[in-house]
Amino acid sequence: MAQTEINRKVVILGSGPAGLTAAIYASRAQLEPIVIDGPQPGGQLTITTDVENYPGFADGIMGPELMNQFRAQAERFGTEILNVWIDSVDLSERPFTLNAKESADSDDITTVIKAETLIISTGASAKWIGVPGEEPAPVGLGGNGVSACATCDGFFFRGKPVVIVGGGDTAMEEAMFLTRFASKVSLMHRRGSFRASKIMQERVFNNEKIDVVWNTEIREILGTKDEGVTGVKIFNNQKNEESIFPTQGVFVAIGHKPNTDLFKGVLEMDETGYLKTEGRTMKTNIPGVFACGDAQDHYYRQAITAAGSGCMAAIDAERFLVEHGEAEKNTETNW
Repeated sequence: MAQTEINRKVVILGSGPAGLTAAIYASRAQLEPIVIDGPQPGGQLTITTDVENYPGFADGIMGPELMNQFRAQAERFGTEILNVWIDSVDLSERPFTLNAKESADSDDITTVIKAETLIISTGASAKWIGVPGEEPAPVGLGGNGVSACATCDGFFFRGKPVVIVGGGDTAMEEAMFLTRFASKVSLMHRRGSFRASKIMQERVFNNEKIDVVWNTEIREILGTKDEGVTGVKIFNNQKNEESIFPTQGVFVAIGHKPNTDLFKGVLEMDETGYLKTEGRTMKTNIPGVFACGDAQDHYYRQAITAAGSGCMAAIDAERFLVEHGEAEKNTETNW
């Protein structure tokens, strides 16, 4: 099969808030970027319903619609968006080489992309329990009562009882946050003890709005499209008993996995796989390669912070190209 070769000054991997913001800045700087859509075009916001905490939308906006606006704005300034599957990368020399297939199931490399600079905004994926009812709507109740982000969606559960699943510091933090809105928070854990830090456990145990449900596994999330979540089917692994636990929301807090496997052994990462960047910049350990969004940020994981880091990565890439005589300085960025 014949291969197509594409050459760009800026190549952006990922089309979530970070990637598309980077594209907006790079295209306005006349760097003619190309965005590789990735396996989930638009990122995690495309499986989110109401977004009420993104500035500029007083009445809120649906997650997919917000990402459609990001995409349209990037394309308006000349960004090209390519839907392929990146199979392998070679970052040993510039221009960097990205080998792409038509899909994950394809065998042949159909496109070779040469990049003078590379911006990685591949995001991170929430870890899920893997039970019926958890899938994104319309198949399941994901985005309709099931969430992996209390900060994003807790507001929608004012006065409602919710369940949160997990046993680490993230689960403790999310449970504490949910008490601001929910009438009751039931923290379910499959073991008889938490792995969270002692201080976080004490805060949970001392909060009257949190009930800890030990040795309990969720087997199924129950509800309908119209009603949302109505309960969970649970299994007590000590008593060997199954029952129905009424609730109106389920929050999964068992961690996130950054989508960075493609760069293992090449780019510096922390022990979890999040890409390391230099100081306040988006520079990685390889000159000309930048990282932004949830692939690099394990702390905030918000659309607005991802977009901000995408802006930073684009400016860093532009500066790099100017310093190497491959682009003209953009006076709009004022640096």
